[in-house]
Amino acid sequence: MAKSSRQWLHRQSRDPYARRAREAGYRSRAAFKLLGIDAKDRLLLPGMTVVDLGAAPGSWSQVAAGKVRPGGKVIAIDLLEIAPISGVTVLRGDIREGAALTALRGECADVVLCDVSPNLSGIAATDQARSAELARAAIEFCRRALKPQGAFLVKAFQGAEFASVLAEMKRAFREVTVRKPAASRGESRETYLLARGLLCPAKTA
Repeated sequence: MAKSSRQWLHRQSRDPYARRAREAGYRSRAAFKLLGIDAKDRLLLPGMTVVDLGAAPGSWSQVAAGKVRPGGKVIAIDLLEIAPISGVTVLRGDIREGAALTALRGECADVVLCDVSPNLSGIAATDQARSAELARAAIEFCRRALKPQGAFLVKAFQGAEFASVLAEMKRAFREVTVRKPAASRGESRETYLLARGLLCPAKTA
């Protein structure tokens, strides 16, 4: 086994969020990032419609499905295959294409989630640029599919592209705040941007 793999396994074995995720039946420790933000900001309420962009392996969709019951709806999409989740419509496709919009059937979402990460190259500047591109694609999705008073939560990495992504978020939404949940590792550049109040919805034909 490679040294990096051994280090990852060792870290996972000592990670309290990874252990709690296994005990609670969540597919990854990322569930506790969304749970932490939701506890502070009350994003997810019964009856809501939620779209989870870049959802694999599905832990955020698991959390969302539990929170929006009864009467809510969760649509999850990713290029990777996602095993079925109770209460979730699972789609396989690119978030930049129209599958999630089609699944909404003309409805707008109350919440759009995006914890997507690009395929990492190990080159910081390249990975940050790819992550920023996906964040911008998610912003464009919100312009087409999010209710004006809905909420948008997206992963963003601190680095060269962060300021431009934050600026674009502020152009698109009335209110944008930065969140660093406790479950996000301290050494990670990962943060989350939480936005409300869509300012510039796309024009429909």
